[in-house]
Amino acid sequence: MNWVKLSIILFLIVGCEKTASLPYYNTPDFTPLFLKPSEVKKKITHTIPDFSFLNQDSIVFSSNSLKNKIHVANFIFTTCTDICPVMTSNMKPLEKSFFNDSLVSLLSFSVTPWIDGPNKLKNYAKFYDINSSNWNFLTGSKSKIYELARKSYFAEEDFGFSKDSTEFLHSEYFILVDNNKNIRGVYNGTLRLEVEQLEKDIIELKASL
Repeated sequence: MNWVKLSIILFLIVGCEKTASLPYYNTPDFTPLFLKPSEVKKKITHTIPDFSFLNQDSIVFSSNSLKNKIHVANFIFTTCTDICPVMTSNMKPLEKSFFNDSLVSLLSFSVTPWIDGPNKLKNYAKFYDINSSNWNFLTGSKSKIYELARKSYFAEEDFGFSKDSTEFLHSEYFILVDNNKNIRGVYNGTLRLEVEQLEKDIIELKASL
């Protein structure tokens, strides 16, 4: 096959590519980028890095467990009486819809890890009747959790990107990450309608696995 024919075939393949209906987010200002599959590696440089923390069962949970999985992350603390109870209650329908789903993981990171040890997180999960094996509550180094939240998940958008662990972290966001560790959605976890949209978007991502 000569180069002319090959170029024509490649042109037709790329030309027939569909733009993804779910955007990619590459920066902390959450500017949505709607891309074709062939554009992703060139234009998306941000991914969720490796991490390792303890879960509510005192078992090490690392990002290796997220290989080829979709996951949703949020940031809470057990003594919160404001948005955290609402967010946890709103995550419950996702637990039900994707109960023990091997392709979907729900992660709730504690922003007060010096208070929220594994036992505290386990009691918190029991209080909310959380039983799914794919919902992990995570604790560990404060500085590592805060850096992951702000630099990787963009949990406080761009105004939180430059903050460090000396400034308290509080975010209402649920962040949707695909199986390639790319951020694909951000939702207000205190609003049930947005969480319902999140569920639809998880189903859409699952269909592409």
